[in-house]
Order: sequence, then structure tokens, then C-alpha cells
Amino acid sequence: MTNTINLTINNKKVSGSKNDTIMEVAKRNNIIIPSLCYLEGVHQIGSCRICVVEVEGAKTLQASCTVKAREGMVVHTNTEKVKKARKLLYELMLSDHPQDCLSCSRNQSCELQKLGELIGVSMPRFHGEKSKSCIDDKSPSIVRDMSKCILCRRCVTVCNDIQGVGVLNAQNRGFMTTVSPAADLPLDSVNCTYCGQCTTVCPVGALQEKDSIKAVWDALFDKNRRVVVQTAPAVRAALGEEFGYEPGTLVTGKMASALKEMGFDDVFDTNFAADLTIMEEGSELLARLADAFSGKEAVLPMVTSCSPGWIKYVEHTWPDELDHLSSCKSPHVMLGALIKSYYAHKLGIDPESLFVVSVMPCTAKKYEITRPELANGGLANVDAVLTTRELARMIKDSGIDFRSLEDAEFDNPLGLSTGAADIFGTSGGVMEAALRTVYEIVTGRELPFEKLHVTPIVGLEQIKTAELLIENPLEDFLFLDGVTLKIAVTSGLSGAARLMREVADGISPYHFIEVMGCPGGCISGGGQPRLTDDSVRQKRMEAIYREDEGKTLRKSHDNPSVTKLYEDFLGSPLGHRSHELLHTTYTPRGIYNEAVK
Repeated sequence: MTNTINLTINNKKVSGSKNDTIMEVAKRNNIIIPSLCYLEGVHQIGSCRICVVEVEGAKTLQASCTVKAREGMVVHTNTEKVKKARKLLYELMLSDHPQDCLSCSRNQSCELQKLGELIGVSMPRFHGEKSKSCIDDKSPSIVRDMSKCILCRRCVTVCNDIQGVGVLNAQNRGFMTTVSPAADLPLDSVNCTYCGQCTTVCPVGALQEKDSIKAVWDALFDKNRRVVVQTAPAVRAALGEEFGYEPGTLVTGKMASALKEMGFDDVFDTNFAADLTIMEEGSELLARLADAFSGKEAVLPMVTSCSPGWIKYVEHTWPDELDHLSSCKSPHVMLGALIKSYYAHKLGIDPESLFVVSVMPCTAKKYEITRPELANGGLANVDAVLTTRELARMIKDSGIDFRSLEDAEFDNPLGLSTGAADIFGTSGGVMEAALRTVYEIVTGRELPFEKLHVTPIVGLEQIKTAELLIENPLEDFLFLDGVTLKIAVTSGLSGAARLMREVADGISPYHFIEVMGCPGGCISGGGQPRLTDDSVRQKRMEAIYREDEGKTLRKSHDNPSVTKLYEDFLGSPLGHRSHELLHTTYTPRGIYNEAVK
């Protein structure tokens, strides 16, 4: 029985699948139907009605994003009736929207603005009372400007259905409807994880990251400050999109060059600290396994701790399971701690004169650096976080022709990294990097997978699992001989919930779990250039693996700069100084963001 159906759109014979909507069939046949609330694979509820079409035999216009295509259906997407309805709907939306495009951060990247250009409307015909304006800027990560909200509900779908957090929902009814936490509470007083996925799907400027650009410029202009910047692995695979490059184009060298032109005194690579994380986290895992297989009390599975959105989620939702988390700080915070201790001592300068900036794919990192647990000697490990989008704006503001830049290298001693660090930017990468080191430390042999890639955990699936048999270990690790190490990887908080339910119920079969707060990992973090489908994630992921495979050193324990750091300063993984600078604790929280005992 065939799954193909035939229909007519705009007098053109086309075909599609039985489960396709009219919009999906049109898209596959290169027929453009304007839309606004629709987001492929995420949100298609027809709330905005901009995508309406005329279907012969139907009494009313149909929302093409929700109505299924049928055999023999005749559709018209551009009739007078459709065009009038579409323009009327758009003008009504525009009448309740601020006309401040020039000062809006979404100017030239606003979907509402682009829709007006597409359907030929620049000014609304209607004027009158506007919905209640409310700006919630109390959160350190995300700003909500409800005067710009168009009630598309994309953020509601992402928060509830994709992430499973459920902070954002439609409140009230009719003209008084708003999208917010219950009782219109601010984000900082509820269990928001600050993952920022809402900011990536918002078509306008109603949801965006908290701006840190001014604070960074102020530091750069302060002659009494030494300003140090570091960049996360996922940034180099996405920053180019802000300058017209195809998704998945690596711009590592140009990024380093731009940062130097902007005036940063030192340009380091967070990847260095990712290698360091593997040394600490891998040692922690081996210590827990040693206890477990020698009959001592051990907390397994161990769960990764480098995703701050995930950390805040587990503090709220699974506060009784915090002991399962690795005590490692996230890589950029580790590097910040080293810059204000090891590097300051090396330069012979006061750590207070250092200002550390992290360029991250993540909005939750902005919250993370405000945690009192992430400070040493009374100084925050990191002073400011810029998202990838913010860095792009700063580069443009600096008058830098990004595409014409020559490639530059990161500075030393905190700029050298291995390929294992690069793959931290994608789901499964932290786990693979850890296994490359742990397996070789235990057995003296390389990980037995082609190109060192643990194939079962590569990809964009929500939950991925694998098993690794350990045979003939070195003498110090005989307790692992014949053990099958069981691992799981998930990205997106709804996947984390499934794995943590098993942990809480005491039935988890795994020894080690990697969790990243955003679907696909940091490549699609809340601070990355906005995307709409998995094809962009796929290209960014492939770029991350290319960066890894192009390096001579591809295992964290082979990084000579990390080895020297231990020799000269840290001592040993899990040692006293490492514990003091590179490890942290977590805080059980209630649903209103309050700490609980």
C-alpha cells in the first residue's frame, strides 16, 4: 500500500506523504507559505494563522501547518482572500507591538520584521490600547520583555515539551494573556534552569540573554585591568553563521584573531580546561569504581557536571541525588580559577586586577558565575560571560571585517588543547573524551574504536547508551578486570529526567552518565546563533569532530601543558590544590529557587 498522496497546490501537481501537513508538502516542492509561530519538529499549533491557505471545498481558510494534506486536495496559497487575511492578521499583531526596531537587539534578525517584508506590510493600520508591558530583568541570564511578545507560544512548547521544565505557560485569557511563570513571577524566583532554549526559538525580542557587552567594554577600556578571554569549543563551530558562513564552518583562527584585535590582553582556550576536566573527572570516576568493586560504599552512577542548566535542574528536581554529580567545576570556571591563581602568580600581578571573560554557547553560564560556590579567595572565578551572539555583535561594533581576518593562535600557557577537548561541544563528547583517557590509564591501550569515536554515543538522539568491556587492565586496576562499563548519554532536560528517575528508583544500570542541558549539546546552546532544525545541529556537530580529528594530540592525558601544570602547580588530580580550585559543591533547591536543607 503506497504512502504517497497526490494533490494540487497553486495549479501545480505535487506529491507528499500521508502524514504530511499542507505546509510540509509545499516546502518539499519549493512553494513558500509565510508563517510565524511554526517551528519545524518543535511547534506547530497554528496559533498565529499567518500560514492560512484556501482549500477547495473547505468553508474557511485552513492553517497549513496543522491541516493534513489529502489525496486530490486542491490548495491555493496566494489568493486575494488569503492575502487579505494574512495582512490583516499581521497588522493586528503589529498594532500591539512596539515600533522600536532600530533600538531592538533583534533588528535585522527579527522574524516578525522579515514577515512584514515578505507579505508587504511596513506600518499597521490599527492603533489603540496595547497589552500590558512588563520587563523581567531580575535573572542574571534571561530578560523577558512582554511588550514584544506575540503569543506564538514557541517558548511554551520548548520549555514544556522539549525540556520538560514547564516554567513558561500562557497566563490569563484574551487581551490580558501573557506568557510567563505562574502568577507572573519573575524567572529568578522559580525553578527556571536558564538553559535559554526559549531565547533561541523566540521570533522577536521578547526573550533574550542578559546583556554583558557593556561590562566587557568597560573592562577593556580600564587601563588598570588585565582582561583575559576564553572561548568554549562549540563557539568556533557556530560563530561564523553570524558573518554569513554556512553552518558547520570552523572559524577558530579568525575568532582568536578578532579577540586580539578587540583588545583582550590574553586569548585562552576553554578547551585547555576541558582536558583538565577529564583528568579530574576521570580520576574521580576511577576512585568511585575502585570503591564499588572493592566492596566499599560508592555513589554510582557518576553524572557529569559541566552543564550549568543541567546542574540547576537537578538541584530543583532531584535534590536528593546530588551526590551522583561529579564535583568538578565546569571547564570555563576551572580556567578562571587558574587564571586568578596560577597565571596571576606566573605574571606576578594581583589577581584582583584580572578580569576574566568567557565566550560561551550558553545563557546558563551567566547565572553560573554568580554562584558563591564558584569563587576562590573572595574573587569570582569568572567575571563576565558573553554568548556567541553577543561576541558577534561586539566584533561588528569594533569595525572588524571578520571574513578577511588572518588566522591566529590561542595564547599560552593556557591555550593548548587536544581533540578530546573539542568534542565537549557536542552530545556524547564529554563521555568519549573521558573514555579515551580512562580506558588508556586502566589498560595501557587506546580505546578500541575506529578513530577513537565511541560510535553508539555519537549523534543527536536524545538518549544513547554503550558498553565497554575492560580486559587485562594494568596492575593498579585489576579490580576492573572483566568489568563491563555501562554508560549513558543524554541531551535536553527531558532526557535527563528519564535517566534520573532510574537513578532515584535505584534501578539505573549505568556506571557513568553524561548530561547536557540543551538538545544536541552545547552546539545548540541558548546563546548560539538561532537555528530551526536538526540539519544545523548536524553540521555543527560534524565540524566539532573535524576539529578533533585534525589535531595531532587527541587524548587529554597527552596534553603537555596540562602535565606541566600538574608538575608545577596542582600536584596531582584530586589533590589538595586541585580540590580547592577545580571542585565545588551543589545546593538543593525548592520550586521557588530557594535553597533548602
